[in-house]
Amino acid sequence: MTDWTASVSFIHGLDPKARALLDALKPVRVPAKTVLFRPGDTAAQFLIVLKGRVSVHLTGRTGRELLLYTVAPGETCVQTTLGVLGGAPYTGEAITDTDLVAVMIPPAQFSTLVRESDAFRAFVFKAFADRLADVTFLLECVAFLKVEERLAMALLSRADARGVVSTTHQELATVIGSAREVVSRRLDTLAVRGLIAVDRGHISIIDRAGLARLADAA
Repeated sequence: MTDWTASVSFIHGLDPKARALLDALKPVRVPAKTVLFRPGDTAAQFLIVLKGRVSVHLTGRTGRELLLYTVAPGETCVQTTLGVLGGAPYTGEAITDTDLVAVMIPPAQFSTLVRESDAFRAFVFKAFADRLADVTFLLECVAFLKVEERLAMALLSRADARGVVSTTHQELATVIGSAREVVSRRLDTLAVRGLIAVDRGHISIIDRAGLARLADAA
């Protein structure tokens, strides 16, 4: 991918020097299910995702996982930003959900871009602020919303055009910050209420309006 900055829309108004510095970095391809970092690792470079998606999880002492956020094209990893800017070690684990195309910016070039390019600096800090808002919203949901409300929100956001959610109970538990057993019980309750139908490997939304009312209560 030559002159990759010409193909992206999320970095606006780059000056020629910054564009040339970024275009000198060759995008890399990373297979799906690759671990990009683990807790305790040091951020060695700043990641810009061009294609694909990365999930960042936090694992508690009991082994329960929580999906902190996903990183899609045009978004950044708040933990990586903190690591490159301030040297903070990673506290979560990042795994590529799909095949990934990304640009890795070494710390020296990153510092130069942040210092000298208004457009790049604006991109970094806006993306950081947006991601921090997402994490804050997640914490509010886990702390203050009922499991059924969080579950309804997760199902609606992941349903395809047919109203089918292709996922496992464990994956849903990771998304909403609960235990698999709790999610399974709540799914059974929603099924009894006629809101969904639960099958192996997928969940079908039967009453979208009813599920939306439950999510809106949040």
